[in-house]
Amino acid sequence: MKPINSLVNQFFSQVGEPALSRHQFLKAAGRSVALGVVGSTIASCDKKPATTTATPPVASTPSGPVPKLPATSPPADIPADQQKPVELEQIKANTEQQESSTPTPLPPDQRVGYAVVGLGHLTLNQILPAFGTCQKSRVVALVSGSPEKMQKVATQYGIKPESCYSYADYDKLRDNKEVQVIYIVLPNGMHAEYTIRGAQAGKHILCEKPMANTASECQSMIDACTKAGRKLMIAYRIQYEPHNRMVREMVQKEQFGKVKSIIANNGQNSDNPKHWRFNKALAGGGSLPDVGLYCLNTIRYVLGEEPTEVSAYVHSTPNDPRFKEVEEQVNWLMKFPSGVQASCATSYGHHDDKNYKVLADTGWIKMDPAFPYKGLKLETSQAQGEANQVIQHNLGDKDHFATEMDHFSTCVLENKTPFTPGEEGLQDQKIMEAIYQSAREGRPVKLPAVDKKDAFRGPEPEKA
Repeated sequence: MKPINSLVNQFFSQVGEPALSRHQFLKAAGRSVALGVVGSTIASCDKKPATTTATPPVASTPSGPVPKLPATSPPADIPADQQKPVELEQIKANTEQQESSTPTPLPPDQRVGYAVVGLGHLTLNQILPAFGTCQKSRVVALVSGSPEKMQKVATQYGIKPESCYSYADYDKLRDNKEVQVIYIVLPNGMHAEYTIRGAQAGKHILCEKPMANTASECQSMIDACTKAGRKLMIAYRIQYEPHNRMVREMVQKEQFGKVKSIIANNGQNSDNPKHWRFNKALAGGGSLPDVGLYCLNTIRYVLGEEPTEVSAYVHSTPNDPRFKEVEEQVNWLMKFPSGVQASCATSYGHHDDKNYKVLADTGWIKMDPAFPYKGLKLETSQAQGEANQVIQHNLGDKDHFATEMDHFSTCVLENKTPFTPGEEGLQDQKIMEAIYQSAREGRPVKLPAVDKKDAFRGPEPEKA
């Protein structure tokens, strides 16, 4: 008969280490128990019932076993509606800033498919990465004049080879059922052609700003989309960004009293005379349609009204190779029906500066910086007793491109008019043409009166 220790060792070699230590096992079995009884105990232990659930192994380290705690899931309310977020338990005091709602992305096969046209700086650095945070949008196709670049990008973003198109094959997007929206990210002078062809291919169009080079081109784009029964949205990302949306709400509610004037600037020191932005046929103009447009459009957006008069000056540094075809600097004034006067400046020749300030009779609102892709800062001031109270509103960054794309996807899925349709882009183009006219003729230029608030916008997007 084998010694009991040998039998125990045999048991452990067959069934592994149990939850009890060897010492505990021996104590439980009892050293005085007949070896036959022990043997039968071991044999019975070796036979595991078929209905027994396997016990997870106990994690251990050279220093000994680690604690084994029961796995738990925090309490949560899980709504049946796919578009409503999972509500997790509150962990912060009501006096603290709370976490935002959990994301509610649609399943990939239910998201709106986008074909992105043009693989330049904006697409590679901003738009394609933004799809990673989109909840209703996904990239499914690319259009580019560089096959090598497109192949690399398609591999990076999981886009099928058959969904990669040259400009010559652009119209074949008609046959790609995954594509519902075409996002035009081309030089300004190409917007009209590719928007019209895209609409004729049966796709909705999201077009970068400025909408086109002329008001006539803008109107042609609107007409083509209307005829095709397709939606057209201009990518005014600022109108979907939380800080600027808060400014608009403060102004509309007269939180700081009546607005008297607005001062806005958007300029940068742009180089490389060979870039398309210095080619008038491709760009339509210089700093005004490229970066000055932010001042113009944001002021119209914040006020919700349209200017009645503009007065402008244009200057370019003599003999600077960048400004043979397009302007360097534009300064202009705008008058609004409410009495607000706006002073704006834009340039391709000074250090980066992007901000605006709303001056009202009981306080001011400042965005600085106001127009970059991230890092925006909102500050307000209002009198409190004998001192002015300055408040910094920390809203955090939100991807501008994901926000605007998901808005357009919502419009496609729910058959709604975009907040920034083609008419919004057309109005900006008309005002820019009046600014250029004022600078050429050296006099103020009157604009048609528009009495309706937000006359060229669709329904206000829901707040995130």
